[in-house]
Amino acid sequence: MQSTIIIVNLLGAVALLLFGLAQVKDGVTRAFGVKLRTVLATGTKSGPRSLLSGFLATIALQSSTATALTVASFAERDLIRPRMAQVVLLGANIGTAVTAWIFATGVAWLSPMLILTGLIVRKGTSSARQGGGTALVGVGLMLLSLHLLSAATEPMRDSPALGAFIGLLDGAWPVALLLSAALAFVSSSSLAVVVLILSLASADILSTGLIIVLILGANLGGAIPPVVATLTSPASARRITIGNLVVRTAGCLIALPLAGYGATLLQDLPLSQNMLPVDAHLIFNLALTVIAWPFSGLLSDMMAKIVPDDAKAEEGARFLDASALETPVVALANATREVLVVGDTIERMLIRAENAFKHNALAPLAEIAAMEIKVDTLQQDVKIYLSQLGRKGLDENDARRSITIIDYAINLEHIGDIVEKGLCEQIRKKILNGFKFSDEGYDELKTLFDMTIQNLRAAQSIFVTGDFDLARHLMEVKDDIRRLEKRSSGRHLERLRDGLTQSLQTSSLHLDILRDLKRINAHIVSVAHPILDQGGVLGESRLRSVDSRP
Repeated sequence: MQSTIIIVNLLGAVALLLFGLAQVKDGVTRAFGVKLRTVLATGTKSGPRSLLSGFLATIALQSSTATALTVASFAERDLIRPRMAQVVLLGANIGTAVTAWIFATGVAWLSPMLILTGLIVRKGTSSARQGGGTALVGVGLMLLSLHLLSAATEPMRDSPALGAFIGLLDGAWPVALLLSAALAFVSSSSLAVVVLILSLASADILSTGLIIVLILGANLGGAIPPVVATLTSPASARRITIGNLVVRTAGCLIALPLAGYGATLLQDLPLSQNMLPVDAHLIFNLALTVIAWPFSGLLSDMMAKIVPDDAKAEEGARFLDASALETPVVALANATREVLVVGDTIERMLIRAENAFKHNALAPLAEIAAMEIKVDTLQQDVKIYLSQLGRKGLDENDARRSITIIDYAINLEHIGDIVEKGLCEQIRKKILNGFKFSDEGYDELKTLFDMTIQNLRAAQSIFVTGDFDLARHLMEVKDDIRRLEKRSSGRHLERLRDGLTQSLQTSSLHLDILRDLKRINAHIVSVAHPILDQGGVLGESRLRSVDSRP
């Protein structure tokens, strides 16, 4: 009976830890999701920045798996170079290790205060406050779980059965490594397993060598869930997660035979015995980063050979299931998913156009025409699908949602036309004629490009969630875009008056690109109109009322 109670308490504490982790991830994603994705996407221009981005994102999300999946989705959409993606995941591994180390420093007493504060903050109406409150509650629950884990493992010190089992593992390190890896895989959290090892170590039932081996297993198992989650993703995404698994596997295979020497070294260092698991976890990931970082380019090339490109599939609708037309809520969800694919395609088009603009290269423009055809086809398929749904008779809410989906799809199609027939032509003209913008003009256009892509990502989130605060923020950004475009046009004319040669050569291109990006943003912002209109904060006209006209 006593053993059963111990096991139940232990499993309950682990479950609370996993629940707290999920709350932190959901809360941070809800509060800062768009900003966090933007930081990850833009903070990968160099190796150090990529490492720092992965580290900070994992500290915020409390999940290297979440970071890995986000980075894999960026690689799928050409937002990040494969080599930089591998460096980001090295930073994510360090982030997980630092998180475990912080939790082990005896801050469990903060748990009640964090939970109380989180519940108070969640009372706010904004999604940022609600998400931040949820994250605080999650951190408080994680700290509480540490206290419960410590209490649950205390009776294990005198357990003959557990002592015998630990003795068997101590004599079979490969088995211990695989067991720890399996626990990390099943729980989808290396952090949870590291914390469990920490609790067992505090009960003085694990040798230092076995602690190191179990930590290695937790690192190995933590790399498997992202691989499983991306099995059906495009090859570009699978290469990132498989590459991370290869790095961790290689690290574990190298470190396992050296675990005995590592145990002797840790015992000789002035480290706290209670902190050995998290110290070993941090040291392993720091060492792995130092060793693997120089080979990240080679690893990316190897992954490109191991994971071949996907076979070209027919570019047709994937989610418009005709059998779902009998159930409007399912059909509308299908149409929403299909339009999100259109939005993702538009994002790839914009990114390729910006890359061509920044690097003065024609190659990124090569596939934009085919992407635009895909956009045209899919938005037409969505309109036909929803027109068929309309014949079934819809209630007011479903009819409103159907119109919103069609409007957003049409606006995305217009953006595709502007990118292909406007932006691409201007960029192609710049490259072929060898024109070069002034430094100030280039920075102005690049800033507007970056803002446009960021706004499109926000629009995709608004389209799915209908978040009022995010919609209002996007509408405010439209005014920022208008002011930026007006200011850039004015400065450009000033440079022309000053006789700057570069501005004279690129005058038409500069103004045309500004105009196209402004038009694209106008179409992007349209996703916020139905939400703000329903909330009663959208005016009918921007014109001031007048009593009479002269």
